[in-house]
Amino acid sequence: MTTRLLLVEDDPTTAAFLAAAAQGVPAEVDVAGSCAAALALAGHQDRHDLWLIDANLPDGDGAGLLATLRARGLRAPALAHTAALEPDILAALREAGFREVLVKPMPATTLQVAVRDVLGLRVSEAAPPAFRTGAIEGTWDDAAALAALNGERAHVDALRKLFLGELPDACDNVRSAAHAGNVDTLRAALHRLRASCGFVGAARMAAAVAGLQESPHSGQALAHFLQAAQDTLSSASVPDEA
Repeated sequence: MTTRLLLVEDDPTTAAFLAAAAQGVPAEVDVAGSCAAALALAGHQDRHDLWLIDANLPDGDGAGLLATLRARGLRAPALAHTAALEPDILAALREAGFREVLVKPMPATTLQVAVRDVLGLRVSEAAPPAFRTGAIEGTWDDAAALAALNGERAHVDALRKLFLGELPDACDNVRSAAHAGNVDTLRAALHRLRASCGFVGAARMAAAVAGLQESPHSGQALAHFLQAAQDTLSSASVPDEA
């Protein structure tokens, strides 16, 4: 019997990565970009073996979505995924009923092992590849991107193309929120961008995102972010493998 998963994620790059990783379980994956879309796909009967739910969604949050699904009488186990690192946020998600919380970015194998473990499928004893999160010189970190996608260069290139296509709008959202002094909207935009930077190995962008998250009122941090985005977009030809 085929394993069927419901993936709820609104960022296109992150959704593409997680869907590809989940298919490697192996499993069929339904993707929803909002709470409303997830509820429509879930229906009122147990049609999925597992839910993979983003903690922050455009029309709600993961904990609220899980509560609504449970109120329908649906009992599939659920994993949360988030770019947040704060222990209290991760603890709150577990208390909301998620079996495990996966922190983005992550290698594909991390997601696959977690899914197999929750579903009682055979789990590989091999350790997931290292996923580097420290400072890397240059625009792209090929090693991190390849490690996240199990060395699949074609997947890296496809995700980078998607990421570069989404980046101008993401930068406009960050710029607008910063100029308006709307810190909550700014943090939400940066949170959304953080994971996708990691999945595609956009090292310079990831560092600039982190800097602006730490200093959301800093004009210098915003300028650094926008310059990093411009340089990343100027490298629109996907880098060759070293």
